[in-house]
Amino acid sequence: MQEPVTAPPLGDPTPLGLICLSIGCAALLPLAFGVKAALTPDGLRIAATFCLLFGAGGQMLAGLMSFVNKNALGGTLFTAFSFNWVMNWWGLSDAAQGHPPNSTVVLAVDVCFLVIFVAMTFAFGFYSKLLAAFLGDIVVLYLARIARELLGAHELGVVIAFATVLLMAIALYIAFALVLQTASGRAILPLGGPLFTARAPT
Repeated sequence: MQEPVTAPPLGDPTPLGLICLSIGCAALLPLAFGVKAALTPDGLRIAATFCLLFGAGGQMLAGLMSFVNKNALGGTLFTAFSFNWVMNWWGLSDAAQGHPPNSTVVLAVDVCFLVIFVAMTFAFGFYSKLLAAFLGDIVVLYLARIARELLGAHELGVVIAFATVLLMAIALYIAFALVLQTASGRAILPLGGPLFTARAPT
């Protein structure tokens, strides 16, 4: 006999995590596009605050809720990424005081993040094409960051900026799709099927 399927103890925290991520991305966009009014100590400090509250705080909460719901994949992604948003807060706060982060250390961590997100893109591909695209966009963003640092190609900043815009857009779409599905009881915005299909054990 099959055991009865029980509902998770908490609501799905994915929309919360994605909405908070998109707000953090929005705070970084003026900096990424080089808007002079944002590249001031005040602009850096307010961007840092959004990164801390929404990027770090919102995703930490979403990650811990995912773990409670026994969603290890979502919990791992949200929780680990929340610490990166803390680093964004710290880096921007220091930059506002004229002390930018050490680029050599940041490059080493970016390479590690790239490996992590390549693996995560593959893992989420078993759930949804759109989630795979979401993680794939992060891979492109980190590739551009690493190439900019290694090659000194500052023009890649535009690629990073537009990858951030796309990341924010996909995050909001997935969040709205999940919220509308919960509210209406039906899929209003399609999320698409899996990109990969696991082969059944023989």
